[in-house]
Amino acid sequence: MSAPPPLDVAIVGAGFAGLGAAIRLRHKGIHNFVILERGTAVGGTWRDNTYPGAACDIPSRLYSYSFAPNPDWSHTYSGSEEILTYIEHMVREYDLEPSIRFRHNVTSLDFDETAGLWTVAVEGQPALHARAVVVASGPLSNCSFPNIPGIETYEGHKVHSARWDHGYDFADKKVAVVGTGASAVQIVPELVKNAESVKVFQRTPGWVLPRVNRRTSGATKALYRQLPAVQSAARQAWFWGHETVALGVVWKTPLTRAVELVGQAQLRAQVKDPWLRRQLTPDFRAGCKRLLMTSDYYPALQRTNCKLVTWPIVRISPKGIRTAEGIEHQFDCIVFATGFDVSKTGTPIPIRGRGGKVLADEWSRGAYAHKSVAVSGYPNLFFTFGPNSGPGHNSALVYMEAQIDYITEAVRIIVERDLTMLDVRRDRQDTYNARLQRRLRRTTWNSGCSSWYLTEDKFNATMFPGFATEFAHQLRAVDMADFDAVAQPRLVERR
Repeated sequence: MSAPPPLDVAIVGAGFAGLGAAIRLRHKGIHNFVILERGTAVGGTWRDNTYPGAACDIPSRLYSYSFAPNPDWSHTYSGSEEILTYIEHMVREYDLEPSIRFRHNVTSLDFDETAGLWTVAVEGQPALHARAVVVASGPLSNCSFPNIPGIETYEGHKVHSARWDHGYDFADKKVAVVGTGASAVQIVPELVKNAESVKVFQRTPGWVLPRVNRRTSGATKALYRQLPAVQSAARQAWFWGHETVALGVVWKTPLTRAVELVGQAQLRAQVKDPWLRRQLTPDFRAGCKRLLMTSDYYPALQRTNCKLVTWPIVRISPKGIRTAEGIEHQFDCIVFATGFDVSKTGTPIPIRGRGGKVLADEWSRGAYAHKSVAVSGYPNLFFTFGPNSGPGHNSALVYMEAQIDYITEAVRIIVERDLTMLDVRRDRQDTYNARLQRRLRRTTWNSGCSSWYLTEDKFNATMFPGFATEFAHQLRAVDMADFDAVAQPRLVERR
């Protein structure tokens, strides 16, 4: 039995990025692709993050694709269920389900220079072959419990925020929440409504800004449906408003102090106890870590059944958590709101390129790419939300949409020109990253605090040091001078 013909594109992941890439490939006339999804449903991060209070901290008008507008967002900021509904609607609207292969967990990628094909190994399935691969699994797809001594001895119930246990009843339970980041500040206000007691274990307080979440009126929804240009204008207004925030959080400017004053004003208004205010006051510059958008977290901490613990955790005991001052706090359940296993060094799966090069080895001290989407020595391989594409002030989907349009144009060039290889030039990649790292040294993210943006060696492989408009501008077109292109050999007919 002969092997099936190779795919034009294999897309890894059926979240926002993978589905968006599929939609734009079809727009460019490319239909010979599959989407490989390890789970049983679409949605990625928003399928997995279903903890109570889960919501986006970017306005819905911006946290959606411009080519797939939704006039029916219920609030300024949408919850996870509504975002997942939007993703599922895209699948139906663009008839993507026939192209999705569920329960297809990609385990490795290997490039064949002679054939110009990627071999895509899939757990428990025959390998696939594709001319191009789009890795759209994203940085927020894997999670694990933190490496705290004794965690394996805990006899109570453990829950990770990204793998919520909806079968566990928190009512009348003594609950610990480890972590005070973006997930924790949404979880705690919900837990205090039902739990007997909640103790929140804080390592570092963050900058907390108010989030005003207004309901969208029926008249506004009707207007957006009848006049899509009005919705587009509203999206642009939100976009430019967020662009100005870069001046306060990406670099240290007078606006940085303005952001901090807003956070301090909310802290003073909502927390009356001076000692608690002191415990909740950050000692780093606003923007150095992710800003936390919530108006509910501080009031929840002051509920009679809630307590903030700032002593460092020493170990997990069979009954609970021991802290540095010698106290053992006993719980029925520990919630770990400790984020994701973001790959800033190495790769989530083995990727082997030209000459047997292993990408994990090249990224061992920090990931890098050309314009965040491609790496020299790994032809026809593209990343969404790749190295240094993280926004600190605007919507991730604005950045992702720019990447998708660039990637799908590169794939179109590969297919239409019948290329075996479209490989980024090493010199262009090195020049780009040298300039990028010089610029990052002047940002708030590299100003001294510890965050998940940085490697242990303080290398920033995560964030883009500029405006969203600048990021999108660099990806507006595929500059062939950045690449070495190799065409398929032509057979010459003998006479």
